[in-house]
Amino acid sequence: MMNITPTVKQLLIINVLFYIGSMMVGEPAYKMLSMYFFENPDFHFWQIFTHMFMHAPLPNIWHIAFNMFALYSFGSALEHYWGGKRFVFFYISCGLGAALLHTLVNYYFFESGIDTLVANGYSKVEILKTLSEGKFDSRWQELLTPSAFDGFTGAYFGNVVGASGAIYGLLVAFAFMFPNAGLSLMFIPVPVPAKYFVPGLLLVDLYLGVSGGSIFGGSSGIAHFAHIGGAIVGFAMMWYWRNNKFNHKRWN
Repeated sequence: MMNITPTVKQLLIINVLFYIGSMMVGEPAYKMLSMYFFENPDFHFWQIFTHMFMHAPLPNIWHIAFNMFALYSFGSALEHYWGGKRFVFFYISCGLGAALLHTLVNYYFFESGIDTLVANGYSKVEILKTLSEGKFDSRWQELLTPSAFDGFTGAYFGNVVGASGAIYGLLVAFAFMFPNAGLSLMFIPVPVPAKYFVPGLLLVDLYLGVSGGSIFGGSSGIAHFAHIGGAIVGFAMMWYWRNNKFNHKRWN
C-alpha cells in the first residue's frame, strides 16, 4: 500500500476540517458553502470551489468516507508520479468540470420547465418570485410531467456537495496511467482491470443519471452528471497531456 503523499494529505485534512466545521455550524454552513443553482438567491460564486470540500451530513458518513478513501488510494499514486502542483491543478480542474456539467444539466431542466409554464400563461417573473420565496404553485404539477416537475424544482432548490466529481477525474487518470491495475468493489470481489472497470462505472453513472437512480449514496439522478463532468475533464486533460508529451519541469 502506497504511503500518503503531501498534497493528498493536505486535501484530506481540508475535507475533514470542512466536514467537522459544517457539523458544528449546521445548516448555515451548507447554505453558504454547498453549490446552488445560479438563479437561486442562495448561490454565491465561491460555491463552485467550496462545494467540493463539503460532504453530506450524518448519518450519511459513507459519502465522505468513500471519497476520502478514493482520494487517498488513487490520488497518492498519481501525485507520486506527477508531483503536487500538477496533481492539485488536475484535481481542482476536474472538480470545476463536475460543477459545470451539473449546472448545465440543471439549466436544461429548469429552462424546460420555465418554457412549459410560460407557454401556458405564467409569467417568468412571477415564477422566479414564487421560487425565490421557497415555494411553488401546485398548479404547475398539472402542466409538467412528474419527472419534468422534479427536474425543474430539483434544479432550483437542490444543492450539491462532495468531492466526487474530482474523484472521478482521478479514476480516469488512474485508468490512463495504470490500465491493467486490478480494481474491485464490495459487490464485485474479483479484481477488474482499470481500463474496463472505470468505463463500466461511468456507464452505470450515466444510466443512473438519465434514469434518476442512485449509487454510493447519490442524492438524485441529476447529481450523477457531476461525476460524468469530472470524468470528462479528466479524460480531456489526460488525452492532451499524453499526446503533447507533457513537460514535468513546467510544474517545478
